[in-house]
Amino acid sequence: MKILIPTAKEMNTEIPSLEAEPLSPESQAVLDELARYSAQDLESFYKISAEKAQEEYDHIQALKNGTATNYPALQLFDGLMYRNIKRDNLSKAEQAYLEKHLMITSALYGVIPVFAPIAPHRLDFLMKLKIAGKSLKSHWQSAYEESVKGEELIFSLLSSEFETVFLKEIREQMVTFKFMEDRDGKLKVHSTISKKARGAFLTALMENQVTSVEEIKKLSFAGFHYREDLSTGKELAFVK
Repeated sequence: MKILIPTAKEMNTEIPSLEAEPLSPESQAVLDELARYSAQDLESFYKISAEKAQEEYDHIQALKNGTATNYPALQLFDGLMYRNIKRDNLSKAEQAYLEKHLMITSALYGVIPVFAPIAPHRLDFLMKLKIAGKSLKSHWQSAYEESVKGEELIFSLLSSEFETVFLKEIREQMVTFKFMEDRDGKLKVHSTISKKARGAFLTALMENQVTSVEEIKKLSFAGFHYREDLSTGKELAFVK
């Protein structure tokens, strides 16, 4: 069983660093392409300020030169979903659960263990970067497929941007989740609710050592409860 989550643009580098690991050939190919960009190129590529572009340029060059500071992936990313995941003072059982089951999907690193050492980066699959004439998604597809090979159960907390890197056959295997809020009898779905709920949901999976769909249906977390009437076989709905 694997649980897949995406990266986040917000990062926290005020945390202990880790020793770097060698990049995979796929990651190195992406990095080589990114390293061709000047800070000015990155400004228009990412549609960000000159200051942010210079920061990203420095990150890329440090990675290229082998001087980048690396951090555990789960702690480095600090978007709304990540801030709602229990990440500190984990019990041995919780730590083991995350190490065994949770994977982070990245456009630079591929599908990585949750505590893998990685350097700060902005790249995602919405960016039009070509690697040897291929899109980022095409470049990563076989490595992504390999990362879940033989897994009978895949829980996806990915956005479509990351999910569509996987082949259709794999996507059809995935169990996905919908998080909604009941406001005066009307069900609302929006990104803030979803991101917070994904983090709280992942925390509940870990704390309860969940490894099956049936166990998920019994969970209650952050005011959310399973709604069978809104669910399908491959998409489970939770309402707050």
